[in-house]
Amino acid sequence: MTLSRSTLCVAALVMALSACHKVSLDEKSGAASSASAAAGATSAMPGSPVSSTQVGSDPLKDPSSPLAKRSLYFDLDSYSVKPEARDILAAHAKYLLADPKRRLLIQGNTDERGTTEYNLALGERRSEAVAQTLKTMGVPDSQLEAVSLGKEKPLVDGHDEQAWSQNRRADLVYEAR
Repeated sequence: MTLSRSTLCVAALVMALSACHKVSLDEKSGAASSASAAAGATSAMPGSPVSSTQVGSDPLKDPSSPLAKRSLYFDLDSYSVKPEARDILAAHAKYLLADPKRRLLIQGNTDERGTTEYNLALGERRSEAVAQTLKTMGVPDSQLEAVSLGKEKPLVDGHDEQAWSQNRRADLVYEAR
């Protein structure tokens, strides 16, 4: 993927600002804006201690674990990671940092509207936005892979906003051990 100089500058700005506080990027204007941290986010911050009971049982298999949430949803024509998704991503970052051999595939998806080319590009931007958020939380590139599925793998069949809103997503898929 070839990145323009302005895209690289914006990415560098986002990474620099995220070191100080949470940042969301409005892709239409290119402006960075602060997002307040949710209460209790420190307990899911990367680098916080992991107890032996957490390591011994796999929280990926626990339906009550925040790691059970593996789909992040997007607005129409958007690849901005929503503030409510950041807590979910923080839990996944903590999990990945506790197990450096674990790898995560991020699959960007779109709804059925738009051309195949447009949807593949949008799906790629969505998966890359999620990967970038995880990287700012300390997860190394070596544990992440971002791909686009475009409109090829809808979660919900249908031709209305309810179905489309479920199909505009990024799925987090852990590789089998």
